Amino acid sequence: MAKGKSKSMPKFISLDELVKFFETSDMGDYIDQLPEVHFDVDIKKRTNLFALDEDLARGVIAIAQAKGVPSEGLVNVWLREKLLEQT
Repeated sequence: MAKGKSKSMPKFISLDELVKFFETSDMGDYIDQLPEVHFDVDIKKRTNLFALDEDLARGVIAIAQAKGVPSEGLVNVWLREKLLEQT
């Protein structure tokens, strides 16, 4: 589409309708009608990945599921407790 001539964006009654529309439409055709958005990005936070023995990983996953918590959270709690014991 030529610059400066954007298509008229339809009205949506639900978020699902909007998502379906943009799955099949080019957002660039409607760029002039979209609101300007500002957001902050926190690039200081890091995620570190560690390899676990398969048997150990299965055990952690089973315990986490039994407790109804994410396995990543359970591992973090356990490691934090162990680190505090060492200081």
